[in-house]
Amino acid sequence: MVLFLHATIITVNSARQVIHDGYLHVRDGRIEAVGKCPPPDTLPQTEIIDCTGQIIIPGLINTHAHLVQSLLRGLAEDLPLHHWLCDAIWPLESNYADDDGFHAARLTIAEMLKTGTTTFLDPMVTFRAGWEQVCRAVGEMGIRGCLGKLVKFPETNRQLSITDPRDRDLVGMSSSALVRSHQDYHGQYDGRLHVWGAAGTPRGAPSSLYRELGDTCASHGISVTMHCAEAPADRDIYHNVYGCSAMEFIRDNKLCGQPRGENTDCLTHNLVLAHMVNLDLEVDLPLLSSTKTAVAHNPSSNLKLASGIAPIPAMLAAATPNPITIGLGTDGAPCANHYDMIQEMHLAAILHKGVNNNAALVPAKTALEMATINGARALGLEKDIGSLEVGKKADLVVLDPYGRGGISAAPWHWDDIGGVNPVTTVVHGCNGRDVNLVMVDGRILVRNGELVDGGREKEQEIVQFAQTAIRGIRSRKLANHLYCL
Repeated sequence: MVLFLHATIITVNSARQVIHDGYLHVRDGRIEAVGKCPPPDTLPQTEIIDCTGQIIIPGLINTHAHLVQSLLRGLAEDLPLHHWLCDAIWPLESNYADDDGFHAARLTIAEMLKTGTTTFLDPMVTFRAGWEQVCRAVGEMGIRGCLGKLVKFPETNRQLSITDPRDRDLVGMSSSALVRSHQDYHGQYDGRLHVWGAAGTPRGAPSSLYRELGDTCASHGISVTMHCAEAPADRDIYHNVYGCSAMEFIRDNKLCGQPRGENTDCLTHNLVLAHMVNLDLEVDLPLLSSTKTAVAHNPSSNLKLASGIAPIPAMLAAATPNPITIGLGTDGAPCANHYDMIQEMHLAAILHKGVNNNAALVPAKTALEMATINGARALGLEKDIGSLEVGKKADLVVLDPYGRGGISAAPWHWDDIGGVNPVTTVVHGCNGRDVNLVMVDGRILVRNGELVDGGREKEQEIVQFAQTAIRGIRSRKLANHLYCL
């Protein structure tokens, strides 16, 4: 039992309530009470944490984070998407071996936890990363994770000269392998591990294979995530190879969740589409809305890979028949160079203002919603996480804008008569280094900015193993290249 006192609490509840000088009580892994100080004397506690001058927000939810790509940070610079994939990322990923995926996942999770992420969706756990190893990392580190097991189809687009060395492992990346993994791993680690299906952007594989994946996920209740319409060339592929738009492809191949019986509000599974940059707006936005498909917005990645800018303002405005759920993601370390969701919120909140010459677009509160309650909704977990409300799981972050000598948020203040909006302070004045404490399932995983389990020594160990792993990957890649010559 933990009682947080004297905090500014950004609840992100339905009323978007912000509580100055608030308290939050955690018991048995869930939020038991939240309100304005002083708390009732009847609240039992084993630890009291004074949060004077600090801000509590819901745990951040990263809806698109490649867990094992942290090892590749800085190794694929200044390349457009297709060259980035074919010439750098896929050849490296095809040379993972032994515990490489485990060490990569631990490094990513450590960074995510230390910068305030408590839940993530991995969109592509590849065969060579080692499925069991990645699951073990999630269990060990204490984070809440949705792992997308890649269902891989062969790349057959000769016009783009796309070749993928990972195709040699197609047998291990089948729909049947996904079903087995879901049966064996979904719900492990006290329910923190969720098994999803994952697919890459269609680039020539028969659409029937995607239909098979959609049918598999619907019949087994397995949620799915897919890269979609990321680069300009991807839009051309949908038109020229498949004769449809991106969302028409999704609809026609039953990748989106289907209504269960006559209940149109209850779907067989959730679908999260990453990027969604290069769309046919008149066709795709109504389909996004009607199919209740969620979007993972990745501004850093899209800018760095020169993919373009997702039409987020248009998505936010397309509320008929249903609002489009937009989450936020960092993507992977080689295309964003970080897993810091606070940085991603800031970029998402300013990018669309500039390119649309409209300062009113994507206010700070909308960016925070993308990273919290919208992310939870995209993952189908909004009943348990995404906001600070009684009965929800205790996934939360304590930010200290003035901690460890920081002054970049000064002179932030908030009291009963107003002041600087704390949501603005979080989105535009903070970054991951301002994270003081992180709690998942009522368990404190980060305290004073460091991992609780092992502290600085464990962080150094994680980094050292990661450095050794990437040296081995690069050596094997070079050896395999010389052998092919």
